[in-house]
Amino acid sequence: MSKLKYPVTIRPLSKEEGGGYLAEFPDLPGCVADGADVKSALQEAEDALRSWLKTAKKAGDVIPEPTLANQFSGQWRIRLPKSLHAALVLRAKQEGVSLNTLAATLLAQGIGQKPPGSKRAA
Repeated sequence: MSKLKYPVTIRPLSKEEGGGYLAEFPDLPGCVADGADVKSALQEAEDALRSWLKTAKKAGDVIPEPTLANQFSGQWRIRLPKSLHAALVLRAKQEGVSLNTLAATLLAQGIGQKPPGSKRAA
């Protein structure tokens, strides 16, 4: 399978949309997946990506190069007040996810569309 890395966006789905989270590959039209939580949405997105690429290859369609993935490493450093760091670590533990996953989810929600009436980021 392809070693190309495509950027994926994650956003929460409103109750009207069925709840959970939507994962979408902006470079690949129609390549989307969803899951009850961020982790499952990303797992489903991996399957959707493999299927999309396999289907496009079989059909002889042009497979676009990833746009953003080649420009950014996906890593950066951030300095936080100790109290915020501690609060994030506790929240991640409560959610049963890594600190990186929690931070990425909160950041994604912060720049994405929030469901109407949403009062909290997560």
